[in-house]
Amino acid sequence: MSALLLALAAGAAVGLALGALGGGGGILAVPALIYLLDFTPAAATTAALFIVATTSATALYAHARDGQVAWRTAALFSAAGVVPAYLAGAAAGDLPATALTVAFALVAAVAAVRMLRPARAAPVDRARPLQAAGVGAGLGAVTGFLGVGGGFLAVPALVGVLGVRMRQAIGTSLLVITVNALVALTARAGGGAGVDWAVVAPFTGAAVLAAWDGRRLAAKVSAVALRRIFAGVLLAVAAFMLVGTLV
Repeated sequence: MSALLLALAAGAAVGLALGALGGGGGILAVPALIYLLDFTPAAATTAALFIVATTSATALYAHARDGQVAWRTAALFSAAGVVPAYLAGAAAGDLPATALTVAFALVAAVAAVRMLRPARAAPVDRARPLQAAGVGAGLGAVTGFLGVGGGFLAVPALVGVLGVRMRQAIGTSLLVITVNALVALTARAGGGAGVDWAVVAPFTGAAVLAAWDGRRLAAKVSAVALRRIFAGVLLAVAAFMLVGTLV
């Protein structure tokens, strides 16, 4: 299969994940870029930041239009993650490829486990802003290092810590992802060596288009079913990356 077709297929999967779940796009984009399109881990995480930022911003528009974004909450998460995202993004280029790949696989496994756990909404009057800011800071660091948006962390935190409804948490997560990814990408300015933009462009285009379908899919399929399917995919990806790197 040609690189163009592989990029289009992988981009569609990333867009569906972001549109339907409010996260998970980077966790699919990075291994696809490495194993299907022969990017180095460093180039893949840089390219993934661009893909995730562009796709999340596009999906965000539709959710915002429907009133499914908690703007103040998103501002808290985003503000807490800006500095960690920038610092981690600047430092990511110094990580050995093996360490970056293993770290990414472990994060994918954690994301899968989080998605398999039932979401429990906390009452709004018991929300803990300091804990939310801590999660936002950690989210920014993960985004900077690994090129993932961190929606798999943001959505459960928004629901469980701040009591945001699931649909609104998905839309809010997209804003947080967009900000963190753009900040981390800025920190990596000039570090795009090895990024084949002729491949990344169609990958991103397919992701943007599929994000709209993902949003429609989320309205038709139960959130529990979507999360279980995606968790299974993430566990398979994590296992494949760990075996390929360590064996």
